[in-house]
Amino acid sequence: MKADNEQAAAKVCRGVRGATVATENRADAILAATRELLEAMVAANQIEPGDVASALFTATPDLDAAFPAAAARSLGWVDVPLLDAQEIDVPGGLARAIRVLLHWNTTTPQQAIRHIYLNGAEVLRPDLTAKPEEERQQP
Repeated sequence: MKADNEQAAAKVCRGVRGATVATENRADAILAATRELLEAMVAANQIEPGDVASALFTATPDLDAAFPAAAARSLGWVDVPLLDAQEIDVPGGLARAIRVLLHWNTTTPQQAIRHIYLNGAEVLRPDLTAKPEEERQQP
């Protein structure tokens, strides 16, 4: 029992970011893009849904056909607190963007977390989306 308590005590809550772009303002397109993003975030970080403390989803004002959080529910995240919000409408901002912030209880160090940007959202954080071989070539 003591080992279980020590392991649980070592977990901290970390943020995992991700973003994607929906192909159009249709419920199926919003949900498909969000599911793809969540699946990639989970796979890249070996996230267990039971370790997700909560998730915040935002969508740009041009996406109003569905709540992105519904995609998480469709993946079985029934006990995870989820929240949708509208992104700030900044002139020149990325259109049809869906952003996610997962709050993850983990022992993974901050620098080892992989943030995921897909379908054109890579422009939001090119520093986080460099391929490993590109990182090695940078001075």
